[in-house]
Amino acid sequence: MLRSSPSIVIVSAIRFSASPAPGQPVPVMLSIVTGALQFVVWLTLLLVLLSAGGVNITAFVASLGVGGIAVALALQNILGDLFASISIGLDKPFEPGDFIGFDGDSGTVTHIGIKSTRIASLGGEELSIANAKLLEKLTHNYSRMRERRVAFGFTVPYATTREQLREIVERSNATIAATPSVRFDRGHLTAFGDWGFTFEFVYYVLDSDYSRYRDIQQDINDEIVGIVQGAGAAFATPAPNASR
Repeated sequence: MLRSSPSIVIVSAIRFSASPAPGQPVPVMLSIVTGALQFVVWLTLLLVLLSAGGVNITAFVASLGVGGIAVALALQNILGDLFASISIGLDKPFEPGDFIGFDGDSGTVTHIGIKSTRIASLGGEELSIANAKLLEKLTHNYSRMRERRVAFGFTVPYATTREQLREIVERSNATIAATPSVRFDRGHLTAFGDWGFTFEFVYYVLDSDYSRYRDIQQDINDEIVGIVQGAGAAFATPAPNASR
């Protein structure tokens, strides 16, 4: 009858008990914990065998401590990335499959390793960044966005009448509020701009999908064009050769 070694038993138990819930994988933590436990188990077995063989392991253990400090000093950057990967596994600011952005770059996380994180960018290339450096940056996790705030505006000429301005605001507000998957916030005549009266509208798209947001904004823009034209007004354009 075959007998399982202690390391195999412990590693199997870790894999079973540390199995992530559906949708919450933690491959980094599993690999780190598994490797660390295997090292500790085999090192313990080695010390036990040496002690049973009559070897004085006190000096050996002391030398391991000194050697460990020397190795830690020599591998500061690697250990920093290792602990950063542990932090990512525990805190989960992002996970494989999430779309994130940082320092002007953005893409989908494909792999979180012990040393670095790999990201498939929108341009098609693969980005690789050390875990410790990535945690130092302001990271935007767009996959966890529940809704998207949208603010936009336009300008009509100063020749637009008071009645036309009111009609544009009221009809635009009603149109945005009636748009599916949208929560209307506000819409006002906000300023006297360089070329005319300036409007600002704010709403929330109740969906994180970027393409969905662009479709909604396109439909709203199309409706506003009709509203402005229907009110007998026009969009303001800079006067040619005008200087500020």
